[in-house]
Amino acid sequence: MTAIEKLVKELECLKTTKYGYDFLLTWMKSDDEILSTLKVADILRKMREENVSCRIFDSGLAVSLFRDNSTRTRFSFASAANLLGLTVQDLDEGKSQIAHGETVRETANMISFLAEVIGIRDDMFLGAGHTYMKEVADSLDFGYEEKVLPRRPSVINLQCDVDHPTQSMADLLHLQHHFGSLEALRGKTVAMTWAYSPSYGKPLSVPQGIIGLMTRFGMNVRLAHPEGYNLIPDVLGVAKKNAAKSGGSFELTHSMNDAFSAADIVYPKSWAPYAVMGRRTELLRAKDHEGLKALERECLANNAKFKDWECTEAKMKLTKKGKALYMHCLPADISDVSCKEGEVSANVFEKYRIDTYKEAGFKPYIIAAMMLLGQFNEPSEVLMNLVKKASPRVRQ
Repeated sequence: MTAIEKLVKELECLKTTKYGYDFLLTWMKSDDEILSTLKVADILRKMREENVSCRIFDSGLAVSLFRDNSTRTRFSFASAANLLGLTVQDLDEGKSQIAHGETVRETANMISFLAEVIGIRDDMFLGAGHTYMKEVADSLDFGYEEKVLPRRPSVINLQCDVDHPTQSMADLLHLQHHFGSLEALRGKTVAMTWAYSPSYGKPLSVPQGIIGLMTRFGMNVRLAHPEGYNLIPDVLGVAKKNAAKSGGSFELTHSMNDAFSAADIVYPKSWAPYAVMGRRTELLRAKDHEGLKALERECLANNAKFKDWECTEAKMKLTKKGKALYMHCLPADISDVSCKEGEVSANVFEKYRIDTYKEAGFKPYIIAAMMLLGQFNEPSEVLMNLVKKASPRVRQ
């Protein structure tokens, strides 16, 4: 039995979701569903490395809607779609009838006649992104049940106001490979800390995704931020509940040094306070440009009080044996490189640059796994057929 076949056999033992499922929040998924996503991502990665075609579709669309700028997630989505044989079509709202008042239900159905998946990034408005994705999903249920749509496309959260599941799942797969197994993560300490940035409006979804997922695997998760830089309270509740169930721990500190102390993994990343994101959302909806400028000035002045919240060599020496794994979703605000003062010193980032690139490299496979699992009732059978067929991806 080959290594790929062994992975597929392991997938058979997991209870996967049925056709037409969406991936919106990690904490909405069972343990088996999380493990299945990681397993399929590893299978697809191994297949590509061994030059085995992963094209399960001969045609079909993967529709992407990005309401915020993106590099890694945008190209990861396109790469994942192409890996499986789908064509990416960006939904440009400015060039659609959405600008003329077309409803979400109508848009969702009109773009889905030959679509297999819809990926959405909507992280700008607090209380809106996740809600919008659920409305799209409900609209697709309606179209499929009424036989308007021959297939029910899956909705994948490419980042919303609440969670960034493709990022946190890619991070988890990176940790699995770095430490050797998921079981090896049990008892490891990860410091998810705020870090200074010369910008103020960074979403909450990355730190929320990390504390909402890593607490499921028996890890000791430390959340650190200055007073006032709170996350969404409900997500803190999810993290506490997960930690209690998994045998790990979840704690909050207002000291970056305390969070780094003897940590195995550090994840210094800036975000805007929960209260600020709420105010920003109101101003954005009102198109109050002067109000937004005033809020930005206020928030940047407040950020500047915490410039010492930077990942430096001195702070890294506080970690376990001074050798913690540095993680970041990228792009990082690198002091004296991308900005004067930022989240991480240039020497620390340079030391871990390749690690962060490898971390990002898992995202296309995670997204492809979400696509595949959402469209097939028997994913292990589908994958085994591809392995046995062994069509070369690159013909030499």
